[in-house]
Amino acid sequence: MRKITLSSIILLFIIMLAACGNGADNSSGANNSEDTITINHELGETKVKKNPQKIVVFDFGMLDTLDKMGIEITALPKVTIPPYLNKYEAEKYMNVGSLKEPDFEKIAELGPDLIIISTRQAELYEEFDKIGPTLYINLDYTNYMESFKENVQTVAKIFGKEDFVKNELATLDKQIESVKEKVTATNKNALIILANEGKISAYGPNSRFGLIHDVLGFAPVDTNIEVSTHGQSISFEYIVDKDPEYLFVIDRTAAIGGETAAKEFVENDLTKKTKAFKNGKVFYLDANYWYLSGGGLISVSEMVKEIENTIK
Repeated sequence: MRKITLSSIILLFIIMLAACGNGADNSSGANNSEDTITINHELGETKVKKNPQKIVVFDFGMLDTLDKMGIEITALPKVTIPPYLNKYEAEKYMNVGSLKEPDFEKIAELGPDLIIISTRQAELYEEFDKIGPTLYINLDYTNYMESFKENVQTVAKIFGKEDFVKNELATLDKQIESVKEKVTATNKNALIILANEGKISAYGPNSRFGLIHDVLGFAPVDTNIEVSTHGQSISFEYIVDKDPEYLFVIDRTAAIGGETAAKEFVENDLTKKTKAFKNGKVFYLDANYWYLSGGGLISVSEMVKEIENTIK
């Protein structure tokens, strides 16, 4: 009886070990599926491992967002990096070309777990996707805040930063609400122009700089401005004719590292006739936020602060 009992105990122990082993295998399989997230975007469907390690970023707004989240990246195009993100000029971050001309060979050598691109690289999506999981992030200017929030929340899911982003966006919403209330109280109109190597173009509602009108409440001086990536080409006579109460200037030349004299160029004899100039309401916005890296957790907050400072 004692032998039978001992044998039975040993057999039972072996069975229990086997069961535990099977349970461990099943658990591992479940974790594998849970460790991958599928993201649908305008250019396709991307499956990404959660918390990817080798990350290539081709959008400065998204780089700004990842930086705010405390996520370390691996590579980026080291051309016209906004000064507030200049830590990414360090050698530890691989240089993978420019925004318009990626170095696909270097990216392939890296073997990235995630590549993030935006509008400037959209037509190259398939090339990126051959190398590694590629996420296309697009900022819809006709629906700026909702689009921006969706982009940030999507990336937050990949890195388990949902709670952090939720708090950041709640703070930003309060900031926007406060600024919009102040802007609306002024009851003033505004014109936004981009200065670029001696030429000027205008931007209105639903444009890349339409945040000033659509989100923060400045009335557009002209509701018929053509919505275009490069804006509507205008003359200084147009500015005098529309006579804006606020004139916001974004200096593209300065943003891309060229020599600029936008202030001398813009504040000529014609614009000096406008209400904006006469009342000291011509403002030069930081092109690093507005032109190079809009749509980031840091940049959007700074853009809102800039507008707030113009109405104090």
